[in-house]
Amino acid sequence: MNRVNIICLGVRNMEKSVSFYRDGLGFETKEKENHPAIVFFNNGGSKLELFPLSDLSLDFGAQLPLLPEKHFNGMTLAYNTKSQKEVVSVIEMARKAGATILKEPSDVFWGGFHAYFADLDYYVWEVCWNPTMPFDDNDMVIV
Repeated sequence: MNRVNIICLGVRNMEKSVSFYRDGLGFETKEKENHPAIVFFNNGGSKLELFPLSDLSLDFGAQLPLLPEKHFNGMTLAYNTKSQKEVVSVIEMARKAGATILKEPSDVFWGGFHAYFADLDYYVWEVCWNPTMPFDDNDMVIV
């Protein structure tokens, strides 16, 4: 087991979340509905899935309580950029879509440039330019 095919985010409001990712951030999907039961976004080798949070916990039979709103779950998602300017552009796009900006774009001690935002369900995203991580022909970072 050495790959991740789908990352599923349990969301509290499908309509708002679909709009945030598809219309606000430009994630690509074949889904045209504003309130689908499930949606998949294409990400060059993997998929980002949105699924109602309450249904997701029932799907795997969890007896776990749902996290409260605006709660850090110990995980971040990352979008690597090809320039510092792109970090700023993506953060502005996220801000306009309704994201909570957690850290404005800034230099990092190791020579990069990054920022953080939280989506509508408080999944935390890092937007990062790393001069030591070039991209391959499929726009995947080379680590």
